[in-house]
This record gives sequence, C-alpha cells and structure tokens, in this order.
Amino acid sequence: MKTIHILNGPNLNLLGQRQPEIYGADTLADVERNCAAVAAEAGFAVKLLQTNWEGQMIDWIHEARQTACGIVINPAAWTHTSVAILDALSTFEGPVIECHISNVHKREPFRHHSYVSLRADGVIAGLGIEGYALAVRRICSLLG
Repeated sequence: MKTIHILNGPNLNLLGQRQPEIYGADTLADVERNCAAVAAEAGFAVKLLQTNWEGQMIDWIHEARQTACGIVINPAAWTHTSVAILDALSTFEGPVIECHISNVHKREPFRHHSYVSLRADGVIAGLGIEGYALAVRRICSLLG
C-alpha cells in the first residue's frame, strides 16, 4: 500500500494543549485519524510522526525517499529557519504539501517567510487541522 508521511515539527506534540486560541483543541491523534480516513478512501495509508529535533526530521525525510509516495509537512518554527529541511525535502521526488494550522500570514512578520515553500508543491495555511486532510487528499489526487 502506498504511504503518505505526515511530518510534524517542534511543539506540535502539544497540539490541543498549547495556545488553543491559535491552534485549537484538536490533537495529533485527531489529525492522524482524519488523514487516515481520507487516505483510505483512495487506497493509501498514512504514517504520522512528530519531533522536536531537527536532525530527526531530516532523517525522516531521507527515510521517506524509500518508504513514502508523498509528504505532508508542518515544519512549525523550522518553516522560517531551516535550510537543512529545505535541502532534505529537495531530495524527495514525490509530492510535498506544506501545511500550517494557523494563518501564518496574519501573524508576526517573521512567520511570513517559508524556506519549505521553495520545495512544496502546495501550501495550506489557516484551515486548522482540516488542512492536513486536504493536503492528504491533494497528494492522493496527484498520485492517482
């Protein structure tokens, strides 16, 4: 079965607890459940991972080159700082969708720039955790 990796960066392990006025009350378990349902409809599976360590994220992107057909990535703070994650994503040949729970363009100016967008085939921001399911749907559509 084709697998889509859903990669989450720093502090997203606290989703549902941290700043609910910005990120809502849903958790990563909710994200995984929603994405798995969307993927299953199209004959795909998902693998959701979260890390607070940049090197771990890079290793997972490298692993995805062998085990995933697409990547949905919410790099969180690394969006605005990590050329290393951009470089790792550039080695991945499948579709990449960048996903943000909040509308980063309505937040602090430093959040308006994304290194990851230079590689992403699409960007979703400000749709809450629904953005993840939309990103999975898009990858399924691109891969047929």
